[in-house]
Amino acid sequence: AGEEVAAALRLRPGATADTTEVQAYCRERLARFKVPRLIRVVEAFPLTASGKIQKFRLREDHEAEMARRAAP
Repeated sequence: AGEEVAAALRLRPGATADTTEVQAYCRERLARFKVPRLIRVVEAFPLTASGKIQKFRLREDHEAEMARRAAP
């Protein structure tokens, strides 16, 4: 199995997002293989001490979410 596209969204305070609408928006504007299969809304991104987003932590969180959804 290969990698899959996932997205993490951090919303503005008070904002809401429907993940199916986000996927529909992406489907209209992106190539099919670039459309995220998993979209998660997060409170904050994991950051390094210098303030950069820790992409490996986002990846781990996405993988854990996919495993949780696949479990019976």
